[in-house]
Amino acid sequence: MTPFQHLIKFRYYLIAVLGMCVFACVSKTDTNRTSEHQYTNELINETSPYLLQHAHNPVNWKSWNPKTLAQAKEENKLIIISVGYSACHWCHVMEDESFKNDSVAKLMNDKFISIKIDKEERPDIDQIYMNAVQLMTGSGGWPLNCITLPDGRPIFGGTYFTKKQWMKVLNDISSLYEKNPEKVLEFAEKLTEGIQKSELITLNKEATPFTVETIDSYVKTWNSYLDFDKGGQKTQLKFPMPTNLKFQLRYGIQNNDKKVLAYVNTTLKMMAYGGIYDQIGGGFSRYSTDKKWHVPHFEKMLYDNAQLVSLYSEAYLATKNEVYKEVVEETLTFIKRELTTANGAFYSSLDADSVTETNELEEGAFYRWTKAELEAIIGDDFKLFKEYYNVNSYGKWEDGFYILIRKDAKADFAVKNNLEIDTLNANIQRWKKLLFEEREKRTPPRLDDKVLTSWNALMLQGYVDAYRVLGKTEYLEAAKKNANFILQNQLRSDGGLNHTYKDGKSSINGYLEDYAAVIESFIALYQVTFDETWLQKAKELTDYSIAHFKDETTQMFFFTSNKDVDLIARKTEVNDNVIPASNSIMANNLFKLSHYYSNKNYTQQATQMLTNMMPTIGNSPSSYSNWLQLMSNYANPYFEVAIAGKNGLEKAQQLNNHYLPNILIAGALSKSTIPLMENRFVEDETYIYVCVDGTCKLPVKEVEKAFELLKVN
Repeated sequence: MTPFQHLIKFRYYLIAVLGMCVFACVSKTDTNRTSEHQYTNELINETSPYLLQHAHNPVNWKSWNPKTLAQAKEENKLIIISVGYSACHWCHVMEDESFKNDSVAKLMNDKFISIKIDKEERPDIDQIYMNAVQLMTGSGGWPLNCITLPDGRPIFGGTYFTKKQWMKVLNDISSLYEKNPEKVLEFAEKLTEGIQKSELITLNKEATPFTVETIDSYVKTWNSYLDFDKGGQKTQLKFPMPTNLKFQLRYGIQNNDKKVLAYVNTTLKMMAYGGIYDQIGGGFSRYSTDKKWHVPHFEKMLYDNAQLVSLYSEAYLATKNEVYKEVVEETLTFIKRELTTANGAFYSSLDADSVTETNELEEGAFYRWTKAELEAIIGDDFKLFKEYYNVNSYGKWEDGFYILIRKDAKADFAVKNNLEIDTLNANIQRWKKLLFEEREKRTPPRLDDKVLTSWNALMLQGYVDAYRVLGKTEYLEAAKKNANFILQNQLRSDGGLNHTYKDGKSSINGYLEDYAAVIESFIALYQVTFDETWLQKAKELTDYSIAHFKDETTQMFFFTSNKDVDLIARKTEVNDNVIPASNSIMANNLFKLSHYYSNKNYTQQATQMLTNMMPTIGNSPSSYSNWLQLMSNYANPYFEVAIAGKNGLEKAQQLNNHYLPNILIAGALSKSTIPLMENRFVEDETYIYVCVDGTCKLPVKEVEKAFELLKVN
């Protein structure tokens, strides 16, 4: 019997023993919370806002550390590993129903060692136990609750449980471990083996051509899963997937695929019009719970908004659709107002829940409106406002509340209502101002004020992309300020990065996602400033990553450093999800840096990494969209554009006014030692060199002639 057959067999055994399903459960029950601090546990010493939220539970929560793990072994107690994050609504619900309950706490304290994990602080731990739950149940999510042996090997897991379900799980699992430990140990061994072998990448030694035809076949497969009417996937829940849409935008334009391009524009429009986008304050929520992007899961995450700024910037560059520009500007206003620190760093998220008028925490309370409220605030314009933002059956949520949502383009709405477009725009701005000021009187959602290096780098990239496209100096200044924050606070003296920053303290050894995202954003910052400091730092961090994360057997990168304490598995992240896989970002980074530095080792590793993925990509192209970006670089003409001279930045900005996904820009305002720029500088002149793999055509001075060499009309 294979390990996976053992998993399936034991999964059904658990169902029989527990008399319940181990799949995720969902309930809309919520309870009042108390601010009384009758209890205090070890989490009071942590800095994570999520862990601190549980510091006064009656559960004797502990943090993940050697002392806690040693205690579990010494006392031979099963471990409860409960993973969540600050903005997670159902994490709060389970806390209210179970973890604040004395009888549940007594059972957990008597029979188990209970460990709370902030998944954003410890994505390495989250990865492993999420993998375990997915193998056991076929699905996953947060809160993630996993029960393990004293040595950390998992034996049971699921997501949200009601109090009744959770108590039954605890009683039955502890009883099973006491009465039949051999069976539990056997399952733990098989499950751990399954975790170690799942998503395993092997060295692919077969020569694999990267062709447009192969990409075409992947896109054809992918198209069958897309909702061409409302955008997104053909699913009830609608998730913004910026990496996917960024690739699809490129593919649609480069291959003149009007169907794919229409899909991208439909998705971007529906998201911008929907309730998932904060029509009053800017910024996107995590996902929509319906097919028309109306009712969101209300938490606002930095990583979503960072990547969506980049995506909408690229889309505006390609289409000149003013809606996309407006989204970029409003979202960056939200980021500056709500998630930016005085030293240029970015906070992590805003909670889904906020306090109601009756002092209860409810999801979405900050963002919802009654018709009576809106009518009183808007006044004489309410009839027009009601039509524009659909205060009707289309925009109704629940319990008499509405979430603002658009249906029509401004131009169409203006014509339909006999308005000049300038008059409509003035009305919209007035409505937004009135509602924003009224909403500011409410209790805002809770802020997760920890700073994560990887997410900050994504936001840094977002600011760079917005500057490159829109040309606003304030965006470049925000990007540079954040980049300097990373250098001054997160970069260690040994050349490595830390993962988190909170209350003036940098901590937790960085993960591959930190290096990958920072390298990518530093390359982007170099491309718009020609400040070689950023490119050199990107190279140094790449070399550090190769030294401490590289799997020499496969040429891929592990998620954790060789300096980290070993967990039950050392994982390699390859699937592009809401955030691209750290390996796909690194492969793209190596590709770019190989051109800048003429580094054959970088070239070979990037090529091998993509070659390793080729047997897998076709199975689910949407899970590998950032790999497809890299593949597109190989399959299509790819140009190096080197600009040398005192007017280099001006020439670069002219190039950046066009959507050019297949070029790598390098530049120098004086002599440069970067291999791609060596011997190109001529005093008092500015030349543009168009090259392919280091072989350049004759330099030109005019951007228009450079476009001709790029075969761009």
